[in-house]
Amino acid sequence: AGHGERSQERINHRNGYRDRRWETRAGAVDLKIPKLRRGSYFPAFLEPRRTSEKALVAVIQEAYVCGISTRSVDDLVQAMGMSGISKSQVSRLCAEIDERVQAFLNRPLEGDWPYLWIDATYVKQRDAGRIVSVAAIIAVAVNTDGRREVLGMSVGPSEAEPFWTDFLRSLTHRGLRGVKLIISDAHEGLKAAASKVLGSTWQRCRVHFMRNALALVPKKQ
Repeated sequence: AGHGERSQERINHRNGYRDRRWETRAGAVDLKIPKLRRGSYFPAFLEPRRTSEKALVAVIQEAYVCGISTRSVDDLVQAMGMSGISKSQVSRLCAEIDERVQAFLNRPLEGDWPYLWIDATYVKQRDAGRIVSVAAIIAVAVNTDGRREVLGMSVGPSEAEPFWTDFLRSLTHRGLRGVKLIISDAHEGLKAAASKVLGSTWQRCRVHFMRNALALVPKKQ
């Protein structure tokens, strides 16, 4: 049946709405819940901590992680039908991300990891009101079952040897062992730290080698 029309196939009919405020950790949303002529109806997602609230929180966290300003996050929340969200609420919700990240980065490493890839990239970071360039380093390894996994990452001012040394030692303290081959670029600080901490065979990354070689070739060739 069309809007406003009746049908013998329908077993019930709507009888207006009732207002309900949905309180979430991100704020409040005003809802209109349909009332029925016979029986009752209550949306399952209004039960505490259901998937819909988690999805709403995930949207806010994703926007914040992608660099969206707190003001823009507030505009996004209002566009979704909420009354808005404060800076403190955004910070509180995103603190949960930090907790999960720290739990991942500090988890124990079990078993042997024969092959270890190490690399770094430079990213922009806000520090004391200034935008600075920092080194983000990451370690990926393969265990004896052939499973590849990110073991850890860290951020520092540069790729100096002490920074690499501290990073690799943090991996060994968490249980990294059985490393037979380390693959990385030819950064001297990295190579020295890997030799000192792990003492494993080192191999130059083929991708970095090709990039370095192509950088010396004239563009016309």
